[in-house]
Amino acid sequence: MRAINPWINFNGNAEEAFTFYKSVFGGEFTKIIRFKDLSGPEFEVPEDEANKIMYIGLPLGKNNVLIANDVPGFLGRVSENENRSKIHVNAESREEADKIFNGLSAGGEVEGAIGDSPWGTYAGMFRDKYGIEWIVEC
Repeated sequence: MRAINPWINFNGNAEEAFTFYKSVFGGEFTKIIRFKDLSGPEFEVPEDEANKIMYIGLPLGKNNVLIANDVPGFLGRVSENENRSKIHVNAESREEADKIFNGLSAGGEVEGAIGDSPWGTYAGMFRDKYGIEWIVEC
C-alpha cells in the first residue's frame, strides 16, 4: 500500500479551508478539480455547483495527501456534528484495490461500486460495518 490519505467533506468552503491549511502546512496543491470540469451529458452540473471543488489535494510529508471536496447541494448539507471524513486508500494496482475494497466493505454498505471513475481512476466508496467511510482508488 502506497498511502492512506484523509478525505474531508465541506459545505462549499473546501477551497477556503484548504487555502488556510496550505498557509499552515506549506506546499502546493497537487490538483484542483471543480465540478464544472466533469460536466457532460452523463454528468450534468447545475450552474450554482459548477465552481465547487470536486477534488483538492495538499501533500503532507513524503507520501500522504490531505484531500477534500465540496458536497453538492443535491446530496444535502454535511452535518458538522457527524463524521465528515472519509479515509482514502491509494492502492498500487487494481488487484490490490479490489482486495482492500472487498475486504473492508464486507458487512458494510457500498456507496459506489469499485470500477472506472469519470475522473480517470479506478475507484469505489463504501461505509464499513463500523460506520467508517472509505474510498479505495488506484
